[in-house]
Amino acid sequence: MNKLKKLWNDRDNQYQYAKWMLQYVKPYIGKISLMMAFHLGSTVISLLMVTLSKRIIDNATEGNQFVALIIVYLALVIGMQVVSVVAGLMSTMLSERFSFGIRKQIYEKIINSHWMDVKRYHTGDLMTRLTSDAGNIADGLIGTIPSIIQLCIELLMVFFTLFFYSPLLAVFALLVAPVAAITSWWFGKKLKKLQVKVQESEAKYRSFIQESLANLLIVKAFANEEYSTERLTNLREERFHWLFERTKMSMVSHTVMSMSFQIGYIAAFAYGALQISRQVITYGTMSVFLTLVNRVQSPIMALAQQIPKVVSVLASAGRIMELQDIPLEEKEEKQLTAESVGVNIQNLTFGYTDETVLDDVSVQINPGEFVAIVGASGIGKTTLIRIIMSFMSKIEGSVTFFNEKGETEKANAATRNFIAYVPQGNTLFSGTVRENIRMGNLNATEEEMWEALKMAAGDEFVKSLPNGIDTVIGERGHGLSEGQAQRIAIARAFVRKAPFLILDEATSALDEATEQGVIKGLQQLSPRPTCLIITHRKSILEYCDREIMIENKKTIEE
Repeated sequence: MNKLKKLWNDRDNQYQYAKWMLQYVKPYIGKISLMMAFHLGSTVISLLMVTLSKRIIDNATEGNQFVALIIVYLALVIGMQVVSVVAGLMSTMLSERFSFGIRKQIYEKIINSHWMDVKRYHTGDLMTRLTSDAGNIADGLIGTIPSIIQLCIELLMVFFTLFFYSPLLAVFALLVAPVAAITSWWFGKKLKKLQVKVQESEAKYRSFIQESLANLLIVKAFANEEYSTERLTNLREERFHWLFERTKMSMVSHTVMSMSFQIGYIAAFAYGALQISRQVITYGTMSVFLTLVNRVQSPIMALAQQIPKVVSVLASAGRIMELQDIPLEEKEEKQLTAESVGVNIQNLTFGYTDETVLDDVSVQINPGEFVAIVGASGIGKTTLIRIIMSFMSKIEGSVTFFNEKGETEKANAATRNFIAYVPQGNTLFSGTVRENIRMGNLNATEEEMWEALKMAAGDEFVKSLPNGIDTVIGERGHGLSEGQAQRIAIARAFVRKAPFLILDEATSALDEATEQGVIKGLQQLSPRPTCLIITHRKSILEYCDREIMIENKKTIEE
């Protein structure tokens, strides 16, 4: 009673879940219906075969001809196999398209949401939701739910066929359904909790693998190979524990249901044998009894076996819907002519937790200025950049871009269209050098890419690579030195030709002469971009118009 009460109290969430499912299923309803029609066609053929088998047995018993009936039976077998193959192919292709559709929508949701909101989730956990959870939902909506509808229709068809031959057996076989439903519901509640644990343990397992491989250099540098292997084993043991518990519960459920149906089949067999002994029915009718009793029980048992799958879908849907609740970034209509752009920050206060990183900061950077942001490590320099680029939400104060015409636009996701950014560290993708540079400007010409490389002091070393600009590099620029990777990242920003450029320790891996060459090249750009440079190097300061220090959560003009 308490469980039913909880379910009723949670009806609003159940309604939202139903709407969410309908949103994804709607474009596929026609194809799903066609697939179900093929499956039901297979059921109709099988029932015809049951009736035909009775006539064959009775004709053989009475010494009548049955060769023609055998030929028809064979034709039905072939027809059923063809229908089954077509339905199977449709199901596989539809499931693949549907699962990709879910993954694509969730992926779009992630990349269009606030960066800080997404960073709350581990990359491995996000991958588990995009792969395993999305796959579970696709299997449920394309396979499990249509199967439940199909099995219900099949149950009715078989029941009325059996009822035609023996009303008593039909009613007896159908009485098993409520028992199966109550048993499945009870086991289903247990299985749902275990399925959530399995998915959570899988997320931890994948997260550790992804993170340890991404930071393999650190693992080896601190001689943590043995520790990492042991940690992986412990995470695998945790996952194995919950997987075992879920499988055990599922097997117990299956065994209880199977034994119930075996008892029902034995009862039907005994009833048929008694009827034959009394010469009430023929051997053909006996075969129909046994086949149809089994066919009545099979859909009921199959429906019971769908319960764990439904539970898995519900658990995965909850994890996917959690991502759906992440708020999207604000993208306002373009209001600013992005030719020469400055930024005005007023009364900015922000903290990742209750403790603030920046407190009541106000600063203005005018169009065309080169401004250095300096300060101790961890003082809030990169945080200020992330706020200017609208990576953060829930800030106090205002960040507004403006141009020389007096036009203004509040910082939002759309204002990144006129910003070029070189972040800290190695941020290259696996692929060719060309593909990495083009990420800054997908429409860049060959000439523009080489011009950007030259400005970044990277043209000479790129020419010396085995395949030049089409040389394939690994994840995070594997195959290049840190300085070379950094120059490609700088070229990626330069090829954008944006009026507002942000360099976050962008030249830290370059020698002083190369660094000065990059800054001088940047100053020669026409029109001159506004440039915001985070640096610890004093040598860069002489090329800047102003120097702003962050200290004690405030900005100080140097």
